Amino acid sequence: MSTRKFLYLGMIAIAIAAVLVVSPAGMSARQAASDIKLDPDDIGGVVTSSKGPEAGVWVIAETTELPTRLIKIVITDDRGRYVLPDLPKGNYNVWVRGYGLVDSPKVKAAPGKPLNLTATIAPGPKAAAEYYPAAYWFSLIQVPGKNEFPGTGAKGNGISEKPGAVGASAKNGRLRNLPSTGQ
Repeated sequence: MSTRKFLYLGMIAIAIAAVLVVSPAGMSARQAASDIKLDPDDIGGVVTSSKGPEAGVWVIAETTELPTRLIKIVITDDRGRYVLPDLPKGNYNVWVRGYGLVDSPKVKAAPGKPLNLTATIAPGPKAAAEYYPAAYWFSLIQVPGKNEFPGTGAKGNGISEKPGAVGASAKNGRLRNLPSTGQ
């Protein structure tokens, strides 16, 4: 290879590297944490996993150092950023929860300091279903219209008229394992 071709290839490689360094995609990951404005009573940062920034996951902060136990929950934006605002002084356990994830380890934190968190991808759908709150799945239910119910109780379609069936599929916060049908 001639010296001239080598020089051109070197200049092209430098130009590509420069574009990647200053491109919005390359900068967004580095700047995501630095562009979060925190007050002295906030905890904030970026949630990432092995797949990159995690959008739409819950970040949960909990403390028992106050007269009443305090839990605050926020959801990350499309770049994985979050801010837990206006927290009373204290030490907090902070962790991540979301669909397709297992609960991350709880991390000790205090307001006024940035905290980047690492989400853990669930090893499979069964593990993901065990960790994600049952209320989420309940919220997805589309109740049939009145015209789709021929009646309730023993004289109708057999649906119980007793209130309080919500959460019946979960026991002690864990899903019950049903016997396999062999399928």
